[in-house]
Amino acid sequence: MPTPAFRTITPELETLSTEPYYQPVGDEVALFSAAASKCLPVLLKGPTGCGKTRFVETMAWQLQRPLVTIACHDDLTTADLVGRYLIIGDETVWLDGPLTAAVRAGAICYLDEIVEARKDTTVVIHPLADTRRALLVDKRGERIAAPPGFMLVISYNPGYQSVLKEIKPSTRQRFVALEFDYPAAAVEAQIIATEGGIDGETAKKLVKLGELTRNLKGAGLDEGASTRLLVHAAQLIGAGMAPPAASLAAVARALTDDPDMTQTLDDLVRAVF
Repeated sequence: MPTPAFRTITPELETLSTEPYYQPVGDEVALFSAAASKCLPVLLKGPTGCGKTRFVETMAWQLQRPLVTIACHDDLTTADLVGRYLIIGDETVWLDGPLTAAVRAGAICYLDEIVEARKDTTVVIHPLADTRRALLVDKRGERIAAPPGFMLVISYNPGYQSVLKEIKPSTRQRFVALEFDYPAAAVEAQIIATEGGIDGETAKKLVKLGELTRNLKGAGLDEGASTRLLVHAAQLIGAGMAPPAASLAAVARALTDDPDMTQTLDDLVRAVF
């Protein structure tokens, strides 16, 4: 079916102007670069706040490709990804969605927390994630071939998976998978000190606090403090707050509302600082 003769609006995409800070912890940079060179889609899996999004931003900068990030959620529809017709004045126009714009521009398209999206929505990525490398826009009867620069990246947190929220094998097996976790203590301390602008000894204490909270996973906490939360605490300290107060606000209060667990976390903060 021919594409309707309506004006098409495609949002302009920009590349990152400065290199994001990212500390490699393994061979993830080499693996991602190799996948990009062969036009392979990539799946990132790991706990919340361990650096998956920052890693994608860093790779987009290194590869000098535009980056389109889509936060997946229950209400995300196919039209939200692909596009829709709009009435502007007395004219009907087609507005490309972020996925379509990324394909046309040869960008990296990053679907964050893919398991949060509806399964009937994520099916639209299947032709982009196999040898077809094409986006099928049903409403326009259009098939958009992805240029060599286009790359599809998705992520999810295995710790939050359930029967209702998991990646189907038909989706998973289209991707090269990179596994992420929280960095080793020395590396995490370096990240926290650099991102937060604090001294190394304080950064090491924050890492110790993070490790103690992670030991409580499954014993009152769904997850312990992420590297992101520890960086938030470091940034508060860098802004002049006392370490205990910063840690209570950025770590303990962010992890739980349960009174007993809050008291336990408060005790951990006092023990560390």
